[in-house]
Amino acid sequence: MGEFWPVADVLAYLTGNWRVERSVRDRASGAEGRFTGTTAFSPLDDGGDGLLHHESGLFTWQGTSRPAERTLWFLPGQRAGTAAVRFSDGRPFHDLDLTTGRHVADHPCAADLYRGEFTVSDADRWRTQWRVGGPAKDLLLTTAYTRTR
Repeated sequence: MGEFWPVADVLAYLTGNWRVERSVRDRASGAEGRFTGTTAFSPLDDGGDGLLHHESGLFTWQGTSRPAERTLWFLPGQRAGTAAVRFSDGRPFHDLDLTTGRHVADHPCAADLYRGEFTVSDADRWRTQWRVGGPAKDLLLTTAYTRTR
C-alpha cells in the first residue's frame, strides 16, 4: 500500500461496526486458515473513556470451522488521538497511533514476538498484518476491516 489515510483520533475513527476478513498462514508448514466475522467498537460498559472491541465470527483451519471471538479494550493513549490496547483482563497489548495512517507495534509474548503493522486506506477501510515469530511459531495474520453502515 503506497498511500495512507491519516487519522486524527483513533477512537473516534474506530467507533462503530466493521466486517472482518482475516487470513492466517503458518509459514513453516504452509497450512492456511480464515476468519470471517464482525467487530464492534462500542463505548465501555462502565461509561469510562475508551472502546470495547468485540470480534466474533467463524474460524476455519485445515477444513474445520468453529465459532471464535475475542474482546479487547481500546483506551485513550498517552498522546491525544492515540490508543492503548489492552487484553480483556487488563494486560497491555500494544499502543496505536494512526495520525500518519500507519503504525507499527510490537508485543512480546513468552518466547514469541508479535509485530503488527496497521494501515488506514480511507474513512471506511483499514488493515492489520501481524507477523508472529519464535521458536515454535512462524505465522502471518492479515486482516481487512470494512465499515458497515
